[in-house]
Amino acid sequence: MTDCSKLKGTEELTAEVVSVADSPTLAESVELAVSGYINAMDGQKVRDLYELVLSEVEAPLLNCVLKSTSNNQSQTALILGLNRGTLRKKLKKYGLL
Repeated sequence: MTDCSKLKGTEELTAEVVSVADSPTLAESVELAVSGYINAMDGQKVRDLYELVLSEVEAPLLNCVLKSTSNNQSQTALILGLNRGTLRKKLKKYGLL
């Protein structure tokens, strides 16, 4: 699991990007996970997949950025490009407050 304690600057990421060059992209990872989920359903009807995927991705994203800012909600909202009120609503939704 990635350490979310500190968001890194461009210079610090360069070495890390080189070391993970063979890793799948985020989009590829999502595609693999969703395909696997659908296949695992073994013909059962899939419902609310959009909300399921969003909640599975959004909660750890919020948590990681929040940790990286030492729980500073204003900084977290700025990094994510969200209004602070929207951030608080999402944090409550996922039990992160």
